[in-house]
Amino acid sequence: MGLKGQITRATFLEWDSMLVLLQKLERDGEYKFLLLIATGCFVALRINDLLQLRWIDVLDQDQLVITEGKTRKVRRIAINPKLASVISRMHYKMDIVDNNQYLFLNRFGTKPINVQYVNRKLKEIAKKYKLNIPLSGTSSHMFRKTLGRHVWAMNNYSEKSLLLLGELFNHSSIKITKTYLAIKEQEIGDVYLNL
Repeated sequence: MGLKGQITRATFLEWDSMLVLLQKLERDGEYKFLLLIATGCFVALRINDLLQLRWIDVLDQDQLVITEGKTRKVRRIAINPKLASVISRMHYKMDIVDNNQYLFLNRFGTKPINVQYVNRKLKEIAKKYKLNIPLSGTSSHMFRKTLGRHVWAMNNYSEKSLLLLGELFNHSSIKITKTYLAIKEQEIGDVYLNL
């Protein structure tokens, strides 16, 4: 979590790399982090809001309704069918009996895991699975950036997609969204590569 006005340096995963990572995590029985990464990348909530989710909020639901902690805004987020499938499968594999419990319960079963643990574990996952991302930028914030970069690419790198993403991320301008997604850096780098 950055300070107000500070440019975050978190990285992002290419969407296909994220999907492959989910398969590997499932194969290795890392269900909690598979669920966290999938949910984070598909809904792009801030980590503090993600960690407050309960099974009842997402299991067999078409949409997630949440009041964001930072902005106090109510958001309605359609639950993608691929994410719904992951949620249902993890519910079964994790043998959940109480749907009122947090999705990302700590080892004591009393409250959600904390952000520091999430970030530490994500760095371990990045190393173990040899993700092509810098460890210094590996944090829970990459979930939002992963979705943002995917949406931008899916929409042919259009300004319209940046406007929509700005709305989703609650940015005040397209310039902030471009900075947030490190788009200008990439565009400048591409100039040199395309000479």
